[in-house]
Amino acid sequence: MANHKSSVKRIRQTKVKTLHNKYYAKTMRNAVRKLRATTDKDEAVKLFPVVQKMLTSWLRQILSTLTKLPILNLGLALHIKQVRVIVRISQYQ
Repeated sequence: MANHKSSVKRIRQTKVKTLHNKYYAKTMRNAVRKLRATTDKDEAVKLFPVVQKMLTSWLRQILSTLTKLPILNLGLALHIKQVRVIVRISQYQ
């Protein structure tokens, strides 16, 4: 157990920050999952800016470099572009 006030405070703050980060990370992951699961292009286009904003804010908090952000945004944009094609193909099978 911690013996100093500063270490007790650090442990207390770490718990709060961890809980805060878990909430935002989980919310962001669920939003990306929901966007990838959509089959309606109009709904996906509406949802994309919201998810993009979540990704940007989350990655700014977590990472010092934003190298992962363009990769995730590109993947989601390509998914939205292909939504209509996937729906058309699945109708004929």
